[in-house]
Amino acid sequence: MVTVNCAMTADGKIAGRSRKQLRISSAEDLERVKRMRASSDAILVGVGTVLADDPHLTVKGLPPERNPLRVVLDSNGRTPAGARVLDARARTLIVTVEGCTATWPGADVLRAGRGKVDIAAMLESLYDRGVRTLMVEGGGETIFSFFESGMVDRYCVFVGSMIVGGRNSPTPADGAGLPEESAARLKLVGCDRLGDGVLLTYEAGDGPT
Repeated sequence: MVTVNCAMTADGKIAGRSRKQLRISSAEDLERVKRMRASSDAILVGVGTVLADDPHLTVKGLPPERNPLRVVLDSNGRTPAGARVLDARARTLIVTVEGCTATWPGADVLRAGRGKVDIAAMLESLYDRGVRTLMVEGGGETIFSFFESGMVDRYCVFVGSMIVGGRNSPTPADGAGLPEESAARLKLVGCDRLGDGVLLTYEAGDGPT
């Protein structure tokens, strides 16, 4: 099960024009995200999120052996050696392309695909490692790569009550974009108010249609 989870402003942005982390979720949504993380086998972000926000990707209060596996999608090996995602709070897997030779002390490395990470091959390897539930948290380029590959089962997006604007501000699904006639179709299965915002939950189809 691959679940994409993110929070966006009422105008569809996941961060402002500086691309730094923006507090969008309500307190109620943050509790939901914490529960979702704790119930996941692995949490994945792209290297852009690591560079911009330097997240731990852990669940507060859980020991290292009970925290989900941290996965960083990093085609060209740009994750800094001092990134918090490499600390001892949980296991970490860095996913690069086959031509990348970068390594990181304390992290496993998976090389999958040429030019860009092969999402399907990566998921197959994660399955072999015991990952049955993967939570994809961002950023926009990474989320788009999962939709482009047709590898999303569920999409959860919290819509916060704020506007940031910005023609270059990131959205939940950036990247090259899909042709209009090949948009990934979703089915709305949930709509819940969480504080001063709304959580929309979708089931995804088999990919672009």
